[in-house]
Amino acid sequence: MSKSSIAHNRVPTKTSLLPDPHLLADKTLIIFDWDGTLMDSIGLIVESMHVAGEAHGFQTTDKEVQDIIGLSLMNGIEILYPQANDAQKLAIQQSYAEYYIPNSHRTPFFTPIKDMLQSLQHQGKSLAVATGKKRKGLDRVLDASNSHHYFVMTRCADEAGSKPDPQMLTDILNDTQQPIANAVFIGDSIYDIQMATQLGMTSIAVNYGTASSAELAAQQPTYQVDTPQALVDLLCG
Repeated sequence: MSKSSIAHNRVPTKTSLLPDPHLLADKTLIIFDWDGTLMDSIGLIVESMHVAGEAHGFQTTDKEVQDIIGLSLMNGIEILYPQANDAQKLAIQQSYAEYYIPNSHRTPFFTPIKDMLQSLQHQGKSLAVATGKKRKGLDRVLDASNSHHYFVMTRCADEAGSKPDPQMLTDILNDTQQPIANAVFIGDSIYDIQMATQLGMTSIAVNYGTASSAELAAQQPTYQVDTPQALVDLLCG
């Protein structure tokens, strides 16, 4: 693995004898974002938003759509199409679902992800998900990917507010009775890193999803990785 594939963004303190609060080996609760972090779904999300917007007379760019991924769907639509009225925004949301759902078989896990989840489980780690999806949408993809059993808890934007509101993470911590110091959150959007930062939680930014490496680095995640395999190596190594 290339040394450049994993960046550790904290300044080491060689003279300190205090324990490292961000040491991943000590983390017992691993919380993942879903789209663009575990599942290779960014392309379909962008395509679906283009189809939905254009069906109602609105256009946007790939980059603009990528920049709202991680938010709840309606929050994203409001940012992309501020000129749309409420009825049009609801219609865009419906058109998005009508295109995305029958095509969701095109969104597999990134290649090494299932093996990573199994490995972390075997190490005794508790795994969870905090996602901008609605509950109905997450349950559908958990069923399709046969992956419910990996996660002790999942939390969605329609249950706890849209990112970067940290309520999803707080709910997961409360449900699992784990302190922040025991947890790490992994995501591909700036909203993911902002959410973890608000709680002082260790974070890992992945560069292979929606945001660029530079955009994620500007949010000062604890760690940053380039590829799904680099994430596996970091968490399981």
